Amino acid sequence: MKDLVEEIQRLKKEKNAVILAHYYQTADIQDVADYIGDSLGLSQEAAKTEADMIVFAGVRFMAETAKILSPQKKVVLPDFNAGCSLEESAPADKFMAFKEQYPDALVISYVNCSAELKTLTDIVCTSTNAVKIVESVPEDQQIIFAPDKNLGAYLNKVTGRNMILWDGACMVHETFSARLIEEMRNKYPNAKLLAHPESVNAVLEHADYIGSTTGLLKYTINSPEKEFIIATETGILHQMQKANPDKIFHVAATERNGTYCASCADCPHMKLNTMEKLYLCMRDESPEIILPESTIRDARKPIDRMLEISAQFGL
Repeated sequence: MKDLVEEIQRLKKEKNAVILAHYYQTADIQDVADYIGDSLGLSQEAAKTEADMIVFAGVRFMAETAKILSPQKKVVLPDFNAGCSLEESAPADKFMAFKEQYPDALVISYVNCSAELKTLTDIVCTSTNAVKIVESVPEDQQIIFAPDKNLGAYLNKVTGRNMILWDGACMVHETFSARLIEEMRNKYPNAKLLAHPESVNAVLEHADYIGSTTGLLKYTINSPEKEFIIATETGILHQMQKANPDKIFHVAATERNGTYCASCADCPHMKLNTMEKLYLCMRDESPEIILPESTIRDARKPIDRMLEISAQFGL
């Protein structure tokens, strides 16, 4: 492993590359990255650098976003098959047909979607700024929210809106079990439950704090509490434990078809990336993200609109 890390560092200098790792990557990949974070934030950080090549250890839509924000840079990812169940739940052609049923609706899309879906979107949002983005739209304006129905339902509840929700979801966050989490809370009575808003409402109703992955991490750092149950993908625990060596973290229990599932809190797509694949993609500068100029142009517009609104709120 030491040789692999040294080779990755050598290639980074040789190719003037920047390595991005999403919080849900394995610990060894996070430890070799230049930046660790949520998807959009990583792409924004990469755009600020003078790097010629962006190496995105995450899933494909994240690398696409990096390409949209840095079209002049080469963007590669360790495994091109690292997709996303949430992205795949909203194919652009089917969404287009859905959108046509509501010709007066404005489309807000969660950043966790394909470049093609972004081209059909008016405003992009993240889990951090979603409430403010929705609230920035006049109350009499009909809204379609895609692709995550759980995040959309949470936003409807918080904002009092009645957005039309696309029927998509994240395979990991769908498996967190309110029933099993309640059993965990009885077992660990002092633990606070932290949940990502992609989780189902039955889980969110029991949460002590709901927030983005970055928000969950910051909460554990700033909270005086010493024990937490975390309802999001397991990769974030590496950063939580590094930042809080004196605190205790439990992965929220998951189930599939009514049966306890030991591995369902691990995203199989995220975990396709490995240190060896990271090294190979840097060495070969492949697989590369290539998008049509028209897609980059049209997908950039809703992102820029989001950034304009976020700036108004100081986000």
